[in-house]
This record gives sequence, structure tokens and C-alpha cells, in this order.
Amino acid sequence: MKERLNEFHSLIRRLGRDYPEQIQAFLTFMKKAESGPALSAKQKELINVGISVAVQCEWCIAFHVSEAANAGATREEIMEAGFLAVVMHGGPGLAYLTPLVRAVEEFTTPEAKAPVAAEA
Repeated sequence: MKERLNEFHSLIRRLGRDYPEQIQAFLTFMKKAESGPALSAKQKELINVGISVAVQCEWCIAFHVSEAANAGATREEIMEAGFLAVVMHGGPGLAYLTPLVRAVEEFTTPEAKAPVAAEA
């Protein structure tokens, strides 16, 4: 999945060089859409993980799992977001848990387990 992430970053660089107006417009929109205060960066990336699985985009999965991990998401949170996509998308979504699992293994550490729940 690191290869997919590298391919994506390479594409963005190339598009920035060859089509600067179009890619800048997209990146500006993305930054604006992600800037709202209602959800944390981690929550937004977990949503993006689920959408990436549902739309069956390996490059999106690699990018958003990496971003979710960087935002502090645990392996369990990322996998739960993937399973929610399966609920909405069915069998094809389930198949795309294959690259999700690979991305989780590559972009998170084994220590990134679910936080211990506080006792009531």
C-alpha cells in the first residue's frame, strides 16, 4: 500500500506541474471541505477511510489510512470504519477490506490498539 501512496503523491505532483489550475482548485476545495470545526481530523479521516472502501479506491485507502493513523486513529477504529462501508456497500466493499488490512498493517504500529475504556 505504500506503493499506492507513492503513486498517488507522484500523480499529484505531476498534475500540479501539468495542470496547475485544475489541481490547485481541487486541493483548495479539499482543504476548505476539511476545515470545518464540527469533526476532529481523526473523525474526518475515518469517514474518508469508509468512503474509500465503499468506492473501491486502493489509492484513496492508502492515503486516508495513512492520514487517519497520523491523526491518531487506532487499528480498531480504522477497521471499524471499513466494516461500516461494508454494511453500506455489501460484498464488493468486503473485498476491499483486503487493501484496507494491508494499509492498516503498513501505516499503523502494533501499539495503535484501541484505548482502554474508562470504567463507569
